[in-house]
Amino acid sequence: MDALLIIGGLLLMLAGLVWLVMRAFATSLLWGWGSLIPPLTLIYLLRHWSRARSAVALIGLGVIPLVVGLTLLAAKDAERLAAIMRLDWLKPEVQVPAELAIELRGELNGQPFRPQQGELIDGVLSLREGLDFFAQRELNIRLPQPVSGALRLDVLPQDGGNLPEVELSWLLPEQDLPEARRLSRGYTLHLDLQPQAPNRLVGDFHLVLPPRFKTSLSGRVELYSDRLRYEDGEVDRRFDSRDTIAYVLHDYLQRRFASRDVRELKLPPFTFDGDELELPVEAVIDGRAERLPIRLSKRDQQGWAVLGDRFPPLPTLAAAPPAAQPEAQPVEERLSRPLDRRQRFSLARLQRNPEQYRNLSMRLSKASGGTVEGRFVGIDADGSIRLNQQLGSGAGQASFSFKPQEIGRLELLEP
Repeated sequence: MDALLIIGGLLLMLAGLVWLVMRAFATSLLWGWGSLIPPLTLIYLLRHWSRARSAVALIGLGVIPLVVGLTLLAAKDAERLAAIMRLDWLKPEVQVPAELAIELRGELNGQPFRPQQGELIDGVLSLREGLDFFAQRELNIRLPQPVSGALRLDVLPQDGGNLPEVELSWLLPEQDLPEARRLSRGYTLHLDLQPQAPNRLVGDFHLVLPPRFKTSLSGRVELYSDRLRYEDGEVDRRFDSRDTIAYVLHDYLQRRFASRDVRELKLPPFTFDGDELELPVEAVIDGRAERLPIRLSKRDQQGWAVLGDRFPPLPTLAAAPPAAQPEAQPVEERLSRPLDRRQRFSLARLQRNPEQYRNLSMRLSKASGGTVEGRFVGIDADGSIRLNQQLGSGAGQASFSFKPQEIGRLELLEP
């Protein structure tokens, strides 16, 4: 409503100014050109008030909705009004350097999509464009179950069952809340993500939704797998996230109780409203349940730390000396050692004796690129190697078949 009043008032004022210039040209050509210069416009108003008063009245009429609209905007969003008055909308938008290498081509809801943020946490893949609380454009893919490590997933429009849910949302300039659309089938999705130290997933991304959604994306993505940030190989304690606080508290409890056995750390819900936090923390330490009130403070350089923390670091674990092995006869040692089929495993051995490796976990690297992990289930009639990949509880299995000439490398992961 406030935007409509402001725009309506400005239009009325603009119409009044145009009418005033037209009246000046009707008086004479000289007054017409002179009315385009503000000082001469005032002189024209004084000399020819009877001709100009109707246009001035229209300008004054436009001031009323303009003032009302600005008042409503100031009451609802004073910061936005201040930005308008500072003419921030005339300044070029400064692009914040992206932390992640996301290279996607295509569009979301018919608009170019250039996400700066991406993560895959607790089974939800999220890509966001914009750094405000509500993203300018956002894509969320909720997987049937959380994943850890590498992820390869292919969904076709005709597939059924427990499929990932895709959600689109976008925020238009005149809206206060974003619009959202969801669908759970009838789309094409390809994910091939590989873990990259310390906490990232990198790989191919391809998504095509039905035409009415005007969404098609393809390229490579880089995603965070948790809400920790690293600097020079160390956790950046200045980053505000629940995972950062959990990391700081876990390290503190280990040093306070001089024990590495800290498990089941529980934190209450909290928000980052300032530079201090006071939390009741629960954890199991050396098998004992502990509940402690802990205060944390954030410093400019060191980041989050527990107030009053003066506990020394834990000693470095020394490598345990190898245990003395009893002397045994060579024949007895060979008989007691379990057979490790990984040592002499090869594609040719698998083709000669497939039953020996049935239901064992394998990693297959394609000659054209990409890796698939799954359990070997057999060799097809055309000689293709078939692997099954478990998608999770209740989500079924994905089956992959590769011809020998497509295989670059085949590894056995179990003895």
